[in-house]
Amino acid sequence: MCGIVGVLNLNKAQPIPERVLRQMLGMIRHRGPDEFGIYRDEWVNLGNARLSIVDLAGGQQPISNEDGTLWIVFNGEIFNHHELRPELEKRGHRFKTHCDTEVILHLYEEHGTDCLNYLNGQFAIAIWDTRNQRLFMARDRLGVRPLFYTQSDGQLIFGSEIKTLLAHPAVTAEMEPAAVSQVFTFWSAQTPNTVFKNIYVLPPGHYLIAQSGQIRIQPYWELDFDTQPSLHSSPQDYLAEFEQLLIDSTLLRLRADVPVGAYLSGGLDSSTTTAIIRKYTQNPLETFSISFSDSEFDESEFQRRMADVLGTHHQVVYCTHADIGNVFPEVIWHTETPMLRTAPAPMMLLSRLVREHDFKVVITGEGADEFLGGYDIFKEMVVRRFWAKNPDSAWRPLLLRRLYPEIGRLGGSNERFLMSFFKKQLTETEMPFYSHLIRWSNGARLQRLLLNPPQATPLEQAEQLVPIPEKFHQWSPLARAQYLEITTFLSPYLLSSQGDRVAMANSVEGRFPFLDYRVVEFCNRLPAQLKLRGLNEKWLLRQLASKLLPADIWQRRKRPYRAPIHRSFFHAQTPDYVTDLLSECALKESGLFNPLAVEQLVRKTQSGLQLSEVDDMAIAGVLSAQLTYHHFVKDFNTRLSPITDSDRVKVVTNNMKEEVMV
Repeated sequence: MCGIVGVLNLNKAQPIPERVLRQMLGMIRHRGPDEFGIYRDEWVNLGNARLSIVDLAGGQQPISNEDGTLWIVFNGEIFNHHELRPELEKRGHRFKTHCDTEVILHLYEEHGTDCLNYLNGQFAIAIWDTRNQRLFMARDRLGVRPLFYTQSDGQLIFGSEIKTLLAHPAVTAEMEPAAVSQVFTFWSAQTPNTVFKNIYVLPPGHYLIAQSGQIRIQPYWELDFDTQPSLHSSPQDYLAEFEQLLIDSTLLRLRADVPVGAYLSGGLDSSTTTAIIRKYTQNPLETFSISFSDSEFDESEFQRRMADVLGTHHQVVYCTHADIGNVFPEVIWHTETPMLRTAPAPMMLLSRLVREHDFKVVITGEGADEFLGGYDIFKEMVVRRFWAKNPDSAWRPLLLRRLYPEIGRLGGSNERFLMSFFKKQLTETEMPFYSHLIRWSNGARLQRLLLNPPQATPLEQAEQLVPIPEKFHQWSPLARAQYLEITTFLSPYLLSSQGDRVAMANSVEGRFPFLDYRVVEFCNRLPAQLKLRGLNEKWLLRQLASKLLPADIWQRRKRPYRAPIHRSFFHAQTPDYVTDLLSECALKESGLFNPLAVEQLVRKTQSGLQLSEVDDMAIAGVLSAQLTYHHFVKDFNTRLSPITDSDRVKVVTNNMKEEVMV
């Protein structure tokens, strides 16, 4: 695992000062503190910050092919590189290292852009072709690893984090109000947007080619939920294939030249993958989890239960309200975006615990909910469709009581509230966004806080921002809902703010067995009833888990991972930054919010009145947006810290003329 940066001259060859790359790399030393590498010629500079996990001695980047005409920097892991290497050697390719990075390079040399179809991994790649003066960049199928880019002064500037781009002297941060509004509706800025003007993220499953001054972006993999002809005749046949795929996916992700640990939440997903590790390996296993001081969010009882059953050496980070509030500014520095949740904060504290125990790699359970129908929003869709068949029914909407028990304002006994809240556009079941419109409309209530709220409704925004595939209406209702969840939430928020960014803040790599593309494609072909059966989520996974886990674990109803919000910021020792950033002066300076509306929200929070879920999201959203402005627009230059000669730096130059300092 690493971080990458680069600068490409789009129109004419001219020296790019090495100090620019050093400054960009300095902003992501947390992603790769072990060593640094730079490639330079008159067209391009490439840089890498390395976290050594595979081929510790020989895998330093940048790496070239045999004749030095191709150069690569790479962030991520290719889990099947052992299987790919022999075939490349048969075709005459000669290797200098034992790392997965060099396998990618020779695979590209052999197959061009089609090399991506061979890779099983999580990655962001940049390859420079010196003969054709072509830059090839790509991102993994699900968007586990990030890759951002912008254009300025005739240059394409890119990197694993936005802060690397801002370290380039030609790039400055300016907040994009429309993208901030997207966060307040969809919970994240929608790909390819970021909350900064003219800074974009390469979409998952896409590659970019820059050549002759032109930039072209193409998909190489897309979500497909086609459940047409199948070789399977029974649920047991599906289960057998699923079991073998998940076992193989999990064991592949144990490949490393450093110890591998595992997150253990006490839920179904991480318990299953951890049980697979224990059953199919003899390795001693260290597991890690979060315990909350607030009982509403704590699952430590189930975590201890699973650690005892599996016999792991278990470590726990104890998280209080004050801990979340105190670490939140650092979280926003690493996530680089506003958010409506505090859930990434405990995850950052957890990765810190992992690093303190000298682990660089952990196995985690993300992806099962998206691809096996685990979220309550999928059940909500099922209930509403059932209700829509008889809209005047008095008892059908009461099924909604079984949803969201963690959020008292939605799971209580107020039938009138349930009816009005969930009945919106009830019978419009063929609407593409039917499954998510309630959530998005609920989030859109936050728009009242914005200084310039959008005129478009959530539906109109979705129609502009969320691509609908040609075959979308041929998919089952569950598949449509899954597609929307994966497209709008998985990569933009869950794998980014709650995944890659807070783990790599502490130089920890997360690996995701449920996001192996073979597991994903298998799950996407499943009949809907093998994922969501009635209101029982992840049915097929539970059948597998019943063979591996105690009944009280595999039969548990899913409990979404959440963290406290308003109590983390407003308590006996409210952090100074909260008061400062929510002041009228600070709000006017950022220009994002209506100071009067925010003042009313703060007053309500401090009054001790019960807050709605929307109020809680509003507090997180305003504070995180203010922190984003403070970190990246107002005070960014104070954080610049280039790598120096005291760092382990490898610099390769190729056909360089005398450098002109600018």
